Amino acid sequence: MDGRDLLPRLRAYLSARFGSEAGSASIDPLAAGGGGIKEGGYGVPHRIRWQSAAGARTLVLETVRPGPFGHEDRSDRAGIVLRAYEDYATLPRHVRAVDVGAFREDGPAVSLGGAGEFFLLTEFANGEPYATDFERIAARGSLEELDVARATALADYLAGIHREPVSHPSWHRRRLRELVGSGECIAGIADSYPTPFLFVDDRLLCEVEKLALEWRYRLRNRNERLRSIHGDFHPWNILFEAGVDFRVLDRSRGPFGDPADDVASLAMNFVFFALRTTGGFSGPFAELFHHFWDRYAERSGDRELPAVIAPHLAFRALVLAHPLWYPRETEAVRRKLFRLILGVLEADRFEPGRIADLFEWSRP
Repeated sequence: MDGRDLLPRLRAYLSARFGSEAGSASIDPLAAGGGGIKEGGYGVPHRIRWQSAAGARTLVLETVRPGPFGHEDRSDRAGIVLRAYEDYATLPRHVRAVDVGAFREDGPAVSLGGAGEFFLLTEFANGEPYATDFERIAARGSLEELDVARATALADYLAGIHREPVSHPSWHRRRLRELVGSGECIAGIADSYPTPFLFVDDRLLCEVEKLALEWRYRLRNRNERLRSIHGDFHPWNILFEAGVDFRVLDRSRGPFGDPADDVASLAMNFVFFALRTTGGFSGPFAELFHHFWDRYAERSGDRELPAVIAPHLAFRALVLAHPLWYPRETEAVRRKLFRLILGVLEADRFEPGRIADLFEWSRP
């Protein structure tokens, strides 16, 4: 959505909601940052800036673009925005949601009435995506003290938000069902692969889904694992300022789930960058993976994590191997990611110390 089109339609809303000075706001696309390897996404956020008597004000406008991944209908997109508005406020360090509203086809934007396409306004957070650290480490080829300290801070943060069990009759099964079958997770990602693509064909994707479904039934009665989670804890949703001070963005798919979701989301990016930089599981990103994993295990006390994390790792690897998000990745890296997917799904338990063995499989 172009900022030049948005500004006239937002002006009346901004003036009514924040005062007349907001009517002169500028709207510009907000660059994702964090290096050039990742593309795609579900929308383009825009930064809204204006000057008032109280000083400068900056907010972020988020919308969801129509498309696959369960975003086909306006009601799908509205649900995502409303869910985010509810969930952002209940997670420590998350940017605050300021308002939720909707555009109208025949007039200015409104808070909710006359609902057309929905949008979300959040506060603006300074900082660089954690993904920029990955690019620096890759260029340097080694870790610095700050790199380890930041991985420690993220492990401690997750252990903290995962600490208290959550009692709910259906959220655990819902998250597992969505992990396997929703438009944004394994089934939806598989559907979006442009098969045949290199070595990826329908038979391979079908095998992945069958194995994931078996894991859903293996884990569906593990209600005791339900916790408060972020749901999309990857390096592009973490903003670091100085030192280890950070904020998080874009909590996804509801407030509760298995802690393995968050751990896998970040851990798989360490694996991915190890593959990209060394061709295998070695080097500084392998070191960071083990440090993050061990620190989280120590602080959380979650001894069952290796027994439940497989489908979460598989989902994240399926995204990382996808040409939509990573169009310039090599076939060798994609192939090793799929070997990891099959390897973790076919094993009874994930063994962090044997990740390198997964990449030596003969298939795919």
